[in-house]
Amino acid sequence: MKNTIAERIADFLKRFPPFDLLKPHQLLDISREVKVVYVQKGDTIFNQGDEGHSQFYVVHKGAVAIQRKENGQTDTLDKCDEGDIFGLRPLFAKENYMISANAEEESILYAIPIEIFQPLIKRNYRVGQFLIESFASNTRNPYSREHRGKLYTENEIQEDSAPELFELQPVQYVKNIISCTKNTAVSTVAKLMSAKNVGSVLVVENVIPLGIVTDKDIRNTIAVGIYPIDIAVEKIMSAPVICYAKGLTIAQAQVAMMKHKISHLCITKDGTPNTKVLGIVSEHDIIVSQGNNPAVLIKAIERANKSKVLKAIHERIMHLLNGYLQQNIPMTHVSKIMFELNDATIKRVIERSLEKIKTPPPVKFAWMSLGSQGRKEQLLHTDQDNAIVFEDVPENKLEATKAYFLELAKLVNKGLNNIGFDYCPADMMARNPNYTLSLQEWKKQFTEWMTSPGNDEILLCSIFFDYDISYGDVWLTNQISDHIFKLSENNQLFLTALASSSIRSASPLGFFRQFLVETNGEYKDFFDLKKRAIMPITDAGRVLILQHKIKNINNTAERFEKLAELEPQNRELYLSCSYTAKALLKFRTKQGLLHNDTGRFIELDTLSKEEKIKLKRCFKTINDVQELIKLRFKITAFL
Repeated sequence: MKNTIAERIADFLKRFPPFDLLKPHQLLDISREVKVVYVQKGDTIFNQGDEGHSQFYVVHKGAVAIQRKENGQTDTLDKCDEGDIFGLRPLFAKENYMISANAEEESILYAIPIEIFQPLIKRNYRVGQFLIESFASNTRNPYSREHRGKLYTENEIQEDSAPELFELQPVQYVKNIISCTKNTAVSTVAKLMSAKNVGSVLVVENVIPLGIVTDKDIRNTIAVGIYPIDIAVEKIMSAPVICYAKGLTIAQAQVAMMKHKISHLCITKDGTPNTKVLGIVSEHDIIVSQGNNPAVLIKAIERANKSKVLKAIHERIMHLLNGYLQQNIPMTHVSKIMFELNDATIKRVIERSLEKIKTPPPVKFAWMSLGSQGRKEQLLHTDQDNAIVFEDVPENKLEATKAYFLELAKLVNKGLNNIGFDYCPADMMARNPNYTLSLQEWKKQFTEWMTSPGNDEILLCSIFFDYDISYGDVWLTNQISDHIFKLSENNQLFLTALASSSIRSASPLGFFRQFLVETNGEYKDFFDLKKRAIMPITDAGRVLILQHKIKNINNTAERFEKLAELEPQNRELYLSCSYTAKALLKFRTKQGLLHNDTGRFIELDTLSKEEKIKLKRCFKTINDVQELIKLRFKITAFL
């Protein structure tokens, strides 16, 4: 006669290591002896110092906290959920428990007798090895220092490790600096360059870089007769010098040179022009590798004159991204490089669109990239979010001016769509007249949103707070930023409404810590990673950084890192939030590349046990930061 309960237990256990290493009849033999234990939230399974049980435990449903008490303080070492094993010590040493196990929520456990399982360990080396390793790894706490940086992959390469990809290696800079003072004659500098066979001379004062003179500067000023050859070098030098600290990667150096249209970078003690010069990097010092190299791709983007060429380049960018992920390159590096490549693509599309219109813009303007691109988090082909701000004009010219920029916006939005950036389903794009406005109109719009913050207004503010200027006059966008921060000062009603909105999407786990999936529609039974995980951590970072009135930090991970500096008492939580933001971004990117989509909706059955565990750890961090927001903004009544 079949033992239905034992078969169900066996079906569950075989999904998880080390039970997946057992033969079916061995697994069924164990399952017949399993005791099903029900515990309520707060119940203790065993206490630190208790005599070891005759069984160990597997979590079927729910969550169990593994804790240790020392010097009167209780620390949580681990959180066990579906499929996790705990209580292994009696398998290795007949002594009392050195930890406690407490039900963090209502849970169902499988208690497996040691006397039944121990013979299998002796006969199956792989099972024994797994249990030994599991026993040795007594913590998976994402806050713990030894696990920081491993939140989103156990093999994550840290930023101080040597990356395997060429372009992620530290750039080699010349330490033997050829320099002069600002009063040195250009003729002397030219002779020095010839004698030393160099293409540039650094202008310094008390080891601080003031400027740089290149052979190009001499050609463009002295050779054409603009200045006499005996003039002081400060008259023709380029200043200030673009400086970086040690550790600059080859890719970052190449992108910086492309971005600033220069051929030399200065390496200083702290990366600014205010500290001692350590060395110099020239374009000739960098060997540009062939293929999908960031600098090569940016050059190709800048030369592209057809949408199909830009589309082909964008496909190469996706290959580069895939390579970075396979090599476990830190997401900090990946995000920065992908942002610059996307930004260069947007700029080129705008330039080509302006050429098509043939008439120059009537006034100064700025193209704002919103959402994930504005936060430097757009790695995949997601939909567009953008807007235009243009200089104020007299009332009688406003309609014609707006018509020009709407025509430009339609061309740009279409061009980006042709490359692979989908149209925004909500039409939150510059081609929409609501999002192409004069500076004064934008100020008025933000004033309305922030003084009467309903749900729609909060949503719009959330999107428009995360912007980056992709093209045009930065003064215009700075004016918007200043206006936003002025409106937020002492505006507790708005901040509370923003905070309330940030926690509307609660923990992505439901009863017994099961993933909350979509219940209907096209993605029924799929998990919405963006809505239930990425948006909550993004929203939390936004409202907390805005409360501190910090400008010009839009990236979610960087926001939390700044918050860790500003609030030392919450440092551990904020650093965990930073890693969670990177983890979720990396997870979505991997899923998107795997399924050739945006990576937003995930079929949970395709995830491994390890992937599910990592996601659940991220959700714990999201829950913790949302609890902090509830307390700080006292928003219980708004929920």
